[in-house]
Amino acid sequence: MIIVVIRTLILYMLVIVALRLMGKREIGQLQPFELVVIIMISELAAIPSENVGIPLLSGIVPILVLLLTSLTLAWVSLKSEKARAIICGTPSILIQRGKILEDELRKNRYNLTDLLEELRIKNIPNIADVEFAVLETNGQLSVFPKSQKRPTTPEDFHITTQYEGLPLTIIMDGNLNSDNLKQSNKDLNWLKGELKKQSIDKIEHVLLASLDSSGTLYVQTKQ
Repeated sequence: MIIVVIRTLILYMLVIVALRLMGKREIGQLQPFELVVIIMISELAAIPSENVGIPLLSGIVPILVLLLTSLTLAWVSLKSEKARAIICGTPSILIQRGKILEDELRKNRYNLTDLLEELRIKNIPNIADVEFAVLETNGQLSVFPKSQKRPTTPEDFHITTQYEGLPLTIIMDGNLNSDNLKQSNKDLNWLKGELKKQSIDKIEHVLLASLDSSGTLYVQTKQ
């Protein structure tokens, strides 16, 4: 039983390392060859972990081969545009100037129901409002509304806005992040003072505290 546990943990760690080396991407953003590699790695890892009679090396070697193949294909597609088109495919325009291209739908086996659903998800119920809709190589649909149908921005009215950076998490689940506090050019005395203004005596009572680029501290206490 202990052997099974150890074998499973080894294979689990190997799969985690393999997926980390493949990069940080969601399932919906994976290229077809990457998805195939993930499915095959999971199958190869499951067989030796279930059957003690199969040598552990018989599961590790194919996983390493698949990982090396995936990294090689990723590198080749990064360096060569032609290879990228062969390995990953090319985007397809499904809607052009408010008109559905039926040939492209048939070519990509993409039905009208899926197309309308994706447009509704992107808050575009009317096809006539679409300038272009592009089916990307990872299966996601990129939609570009017509210029007169796009949301207005401050730039449209020639309004200058202030810079907005990423908020810094100062406290998470009662634990102080000293690095982020230092990065915000604030000190512990300032933080305690701000917490006291909200009747909070201890950092341990804070569920989350974050500081935005304007210097505003958001605080939520634990229940």
